[in-house]
Amino acid sequence: MPIEHQATDCSGDDSIEPAQSSGLVLAVLPKEPSNAKLALILGCMWVGVVLTAIDSTIVATLLVPISTTFKSLGSLAWLGSAYLIGQAASQPLCGRLTEIFGRRAGLIVANSTFGIGTLICGLANNEGQILFGRALAGLGGGAIYAVSTFVGSDLVPVRKRGVITGINNLCYGAGTGLGGLYGGWLNDVLGWKWAFLIQVPLIFVATVLVYFVVKVPTKKVDKSNIRRVDYLGCITLITALVLFLLGLNAGGNLVPWKSALVLTTLPLSIIFFALFLYIEKNVASEPIIPLHLLQNRTVLAASLTYCFDHMSAFGVLYYIPVYIQLLGYSTTQAGLRLLPNSAGQAVGALAAGFIMRAYGTYYNLSILTHLFTVVGSGLLIHLSLTTPSWYPFLILAIIGLGFGGMLVINLTAVISSVQRDEQALATSASFVFRSAGSTLGVTFASAVFQNVLKEALWSRLGQVADAGDIIHTIRGNFQEISHVDPLYRQDVLDSYMVALVAVFGTTFGMSCLAALTGLFMKEHKLHSNISRT
Repeated sequence: MPIEHQATDCSGDDSIEPAQSSGLVLAVLPKEPSNAKLALILGCMWVGVVLTAIDSTIVATLLVPISTTFKSLGSLAWLGSAYLIGQAASQPLCGRLTEIFGRRAGLIVANSTFGIGTLICGLANNEGQILFGRALAGLGGGAIYAVSTFVGSDLVPVRKRGVITGINNLCYGAGTGLGGLYGGWLNDVLGWKWAFLIQVPLIFVATVLVYFVVKVPTKKVDKSNIRRVDYLGCITLITALVLFLLGLNAGGNLVPWKSALVLTTLPLSIIFFALFLYIEKNVASEPIIPLHLLQNRTVLAASLTYCFDHMSAFGVLYYIPVYIQLLGYSTTQAGLRLLPNSAGQAVGALAAGFIMRAYGTYYNLSILTHLFTVVGSGLLIHLSLTTPSWYPFLILAIIGLGFGGMLVINLTAVISSVQRDEQALATSASFVFRSAGSTLGVTFASAVFQNVLKEALWSRLGQVADAGDIIHTIRGNFQEISHVDPLYRQDVLDSYMVALVAVFGTTFGMSCLAALTGLFMKEHKLHSNISRT
């Protein structure tokens, strides 16, 4: 069927009816806005993006004090995974739902959900409450980032989109940099709960800005299409992910690997994942991951690269603060050491965007960015209790440069390799891999950390009287390290260091896999206008 493109202005209502006549479909394309209008729309959305970024590194630096409050260091992974599972649940659905109800409505709901979840975290009195709040915040935070990306795809040509994505990641990088420092400082001054509570009025302001400013024209779709959204696929995927994480985090940590919990959850996760694939192929009318998209070599390679890179990055993000605090530094100082990583991400993302706009290519740039991530991740293996204080700054900056560039390059590769009407869907599908990678990264790192730590402590303290009680206490409460008998405190520190090096060895392996899968992407033309003509 012939397709004719019709441009529309983005200054009015955010719902526009496409014209149809005599078999001719008029695909509604938004008119490219002026730079001032574009800056206003994106700027208001990016307020929410910055807040979600702040929230992510607040938790990274507060993992130790929060787990100490609830005496739950052994289940530390769930503080990160709960948020990331929420992300994984919301991001696949964002593309379809915001095409039905509009991008602005989606952002308002996302900001509100993020705010409620953050408030619950600030008021939490037990581990269950804060995990629920983190999951709810993840639902909203994941949607904020995804929908802001969709709006950029709606309004900006592919060749220029790298710059917009770079600025988006610049905002995210600024937020992650401020978040660690801000969260650590508030914990030292007022307590960790205020790190969440102070965000709530700012999230309200971000929601108001979105309501009054973000008006993006979208194709008007029959609201009955909401029944076609792939809820069943999303539920089975999240169920598979949660079961897998539960078994992986509990095995060898909370219960033996041969326990009924592990032997039940891991096989069930495989069954639910197989069911998810069956639903996507045979049941869902509009699947969250259309399997035909994964037959596109670039989409598949970029998605796998996303997954492995996020596994590595989030393993590092959540365990570098543990290393810093093991050396005796405060949470504020731990947050300060995350700044180079955030700055590197911002610089890498923006630089990649400008380079792609200038040259119209991304493949060789992808290889270069992965050189940074692999080298940086490899250098982490050499951390020790006597490492110079400047060394982590340098390593995290190197990793950040590569990771920030990768985010922009992969998104550009995915979007350029599919038809325009599949952009939001392909982006949502790639976000599934990102969210899964982030969640798996934290959980794999936690499983390695807890199992190696347990073994190392028993090998060093096994002959000590009441060794079982001492080891249990140390693994549940980080602050107990300072109360350990000086005769074997060094053994405890060495055990923690062995576990951390094992974590960083795991993240290095994930970086290598990401670099390898990135080589399978193909170069596609980066068009200079929205209609791709």
